Amino acid sequence: MKTITIAPLATPKSITLEAYKAVTEAKQLFLQTAEHPSAAFIKAAGIPFSTMDDLFVSAEDFDELNSMIAERLMQAEGDAVYAAPGRGIGEAQLAAIREAAKKAGAQLCILPSSGYAEAALAAFDAPFSCSNMRILPAQELPCNIDPYVPLCIEEVDTRMRAGEVKLALSEYYPDDYPLWLCSMEADGSYTARSLPLYELDRQDDFFAATVVFLRAAEFEELTRHGVEGLLHVMDRLRAPGGCPWDAEQTHETLKSDLLEESYEVLDAIDRQDTDALCEELGDLMLQVVFHAKIEEELREFTMRDVATGIVEKLVYRHPHVFGSTNVSGTNEVLVNWENLKKKEKHQNTVADMMNAVPHGFPALMRAKKVQKKAAHVGFDWNDPMDAFEKIIEEAGELKDAVSRGEGEARIHEELGDLLFSVVNTARLLKQDSELALAAATEKFVDRFTKMEALILSEGLSLEEMDLAAMDVYWNRVKR
Repeated sequence: MKTITIAPLATPKSITLEAYKAVTEAKQLFLQTAEHPSAAFIKAAGIPFSTMDDLFVSAEDFDELNSMIAERLMQAEGDAVYAAPGRGIGEAQLAAIREAAKKAGAQLCILPSSGYAEAALAAFDAPFSCSNMRILPAQELPCNIDPYVPLCIEEVDTRMRAGEVKLALSEYYPDDYPLWLCSMEADGSYTARSLPLYELDRQDDFFAATVVFLRAAEFEELTRHGVEGLLHVMDRLRAPGGCPWDAEQTHETLKSDLLEESYEVLDAIDRQDTDALCEELGDLMLQVVFHAKIEEELREFTMRDVATGIVEKLVYRHPHVFGSTNVSGTNEVLVNWENLKKKEKHQNTVADMMNAVPHGFPALMRAKKVQKKAAHVGFDWNDPMDAFEKIIEEAGELKDAVSRGEGEARIHEELGDLLFSVVNTARLLKQDSELALAAATEKFVDRFTKMEALILSEGLSLEEMDLAAMDVYWNRVKR
């Protein structure tokens, strides 16, 4: 069985001993390109090689290029070494070679590598800590970045790519944030210069080996923040010497704030006010972080545990996305969701599912949730009009209880039955009774406000009018 060894050339100044040995002792050597400075020592040593440069010219796209490179490697007589600059070949090309090797019965040997980042750092005395540095190829941007960790962007090969990098970094760093642009010279050495972020794509000396370094940011330097920034602020507020009010809060004292912020988000959505929605979502996010911070201090769980939990839940409950399950549409998705939720929470009966609906929900919301649990096993009206007849029935029973002068407990029960029937009908009509009632309340407030304004404009007063007189003005406003 022949072996194809993939040897990253890195740079002339940073090639690993293992890769150097593989290249210099290869029976057949293929270079990804002979135009890169990393190939200079191979040419100088007179080592025979073939290149893939002609394939870069003839291939229609990268998929075809990767297939052609893989095919050429498999045509090699016996063992061969494939050397590429930098950290080696990309994931797509590696996948193509793996597939071709499997079909040809060849085995792959992938050597470890260093890359442009290490070569550049070795060439200049970095004026910042490189501990825990994250190294990314430019083509992977945009992606999530932690500005509190040193960052290196490799393969900033063109001015256009530099512009893309600048835009991606501008989501995290201010425009004048300092960076170091490191360029490779013809002999493989590096030169470095510092410049502000906004000037990155105004430079000319870009090449496949060009790298950009950014030091870890201080909180006070940043003008844009992610969740990590909010966590940092919360740490400061709760720490000794922070804010006395924030330090005193508990889950119980924050309950009303959590509810209030949730309703303010809903209000912003109803008003279609995107600026307010952005602000209110931030306030709601603060509540989540606040509660997670309290538990972190109690050594129970952290914000990362919260995020992990919801990620795992979403993956588990979406087997049609993250697994092999097939669904026909939304209805089947919802059925699967309920079944998975039931299994996940060890709910063995429908009663278990009903009792699991939080008692702290608003009454209309909880009624709807409980009804949906019953509907899940077919205990439901077939038609909204059938449910509507139940409203009429329950209204009659309430009327009878009131007219017969039955006690408060009986009237309370019949009133609850009526409201429960209204929620049932609303659900079958695909309406949210909570939102419908909220809209009706707003409509009442609006009409009453206009009625009062009309009465006052005619020199009258609500206090001096009876219901019949006010009803005349109400109908005028309604018309």
